[in-house]
Amino acid sequence: MPRFVKTYDEYAFGLTWVLDEPMQRASHALVVNGGLWLVDPVAVDDALERALALAEPAGVLQLLDRHNRDCAQLAERYGVPHLKVPDGVTGFHAIQVIRIPGWKETALWWPEHRALIVAEVVGTNPMLTGGRDAGMHPLLRVKPPGGLRGYEPEHLLMGHGAPLHGPAAAEGLAEAYARSRTDIPRVLAKLPFALRG
Repeated sequence: MPRFVKTYDEYAFGLTWVLDEPMQRASHALVVNGGLWLVDPVAVDDALERALALAEPAGVLQLLDRHNRDCAQLAERYGVPHLKVPDGVTGFHAIQVIRIPGWKETALWWPEHRALIVAEVVGTNPMLTGGRDAGMHPLLRVKPPGGLRGYEPEHLLMGHGAPLHGPAAAEGLAEAYARSRTDIPRVLAKLPFALRG
């Protein structure tokens, strides 16, 4: 099945592409110390061409154990390491946000750019937000993991949905935590519409 990009988001240190599908899978290409790191990538030719124009590939990061996407294939294609749920990555502070059977997720804090990169815990996909700017994953709403609390990013890059930049990034993350429980009915009510894309 062909994959189509809904949106591209270019910023000073990289690129995000979001697929045109209900889950709005988002992939990131980040320039770190002169090398290109692909984060939870889904292979789309045009997106990869744009990404490779930024820098030479240095590695592929898979932040969620079940987010296989095209990580292994792209690491092999470019001859670079594939780091799956890493506990450390040069240039980033790794956050072990979830470590339970069936769900292992690492988030990355990039102090240089005040960027927080998150795979699944929080997103801007309508299936997660219930119409807000950002929302907690439905399975985490009753008891959200605390590992991302207190961060005030200027860039919030997520695995589902478009990134948030500027004040909206910190506000979106704070709102996702603050409304994680109270917005459950809202998210459930909007879910059928979100599934239609």
